[in-house]
Amino acid sequence: MAAQSGKDLLIKVDMTGDGSFQSAAGLRATRLSFNAESVDVTGLDSAGGWRELLAGAGVKTAAIAGSGIFRDAATDERMRQVFFDGETPEFQVVIPSFGTVTGRFQITSIEYAGTFDGEATYEIALTSAGQLAFVADL
Repeated sequence: MAAQSGKDLLIKVDMTGDGSFQSAAGLRATRLSFNAESVDVTGLDSAGGWRELLAGAGVKTAAIAGSGIFRDAATDERMRQVFFDGETPEFQVVIPSFGTVTGRFQITSIEYAGTFDGEATYEIALTSAGQLAFVADL
């Protein structure tokens, strides 16, 4: 697989609750991570004293993070609304030449910053709030 442009890793939010996804405006950096807790089932009879894990058990989570410049666009307003209303709307993360992850996420933090001689910036963090779906690029 050829190298991919980082700008093609997109975070999209459902703007109206009807599957109308729009890319979060002004993002310059994005990150998606998946995590799974392990369930240790090691016992006295475990072979060689090696740890054993229970397959398919544990809690799975995903986290999204992004940072960019504040543009006061419709998506910025939607993100603030989602945060202050405590909503968990559908989001999509488009991973170039890999696929798209879709599911409900909760915004866990929004940070705004700026300097007197620079642009206003923001950082956003989201955590999964239900089962996620993955559709691979073909």
